[in-house]
Amino acid sequence: MPEIIFDNCVLSNFALSDSLNIIKRLYANRSFITDFVMAENIKGILKGYKELSKIKEAIKNGWLKEVTLKTVEEKTFFEGLSVSLGFGEASSIAVAKARSFVFACDDKAARKEAVLFGVRLTGTVGILIKAVRKRIIDRDKANEILHRMIIHGFYSPVNSIDIDA
Repeated sequence: MPEIIFDNCVLSNFALSDSLNIIKRLYANRSFITDFVMAENIKGILKGYKELSKIKEAIKNGWLKEVTLKTVEEKTFFEGLSVSLGFGEASSIAVAKARSFVFACDDKAARKEAVLFGVRLTGTVGILIKAVRKRIIDRDKANEILHRMIIHGFYSPVNSIDIDA
């Protein structure tokens, strides 16, 4: 299975809804964030969103890994993307493109850019659907989690997860 790199929004949705364990079960040891995304996460923690500290804990525990832009290709690609996107999204797309990772993002502009460069995508809803299909959670639990995410500010494109495993 391919590695996956997350933007802050997707991970925050799972952390704030107390369901980060779904990410761990689906993607343990294949999950990454950039240092820019980690900086966004720390800002959220400092603003009082204590649940986001679970993301720092996941890095400490080793199943989620923090990466930096390494190659000239990644850095150049990041620079071009950062003109129109936030540093978290731009760095994640640069890593996803260069390393053939899946990009987990809900931001419409970032997803559009990723598609232009052939980066594979998923998002919060896609991950919930995958968790149902893999029988990690059932549809009712997925809907309960989705509603908790919406309460915490997720602008979901759907009101329910309407699939059968």
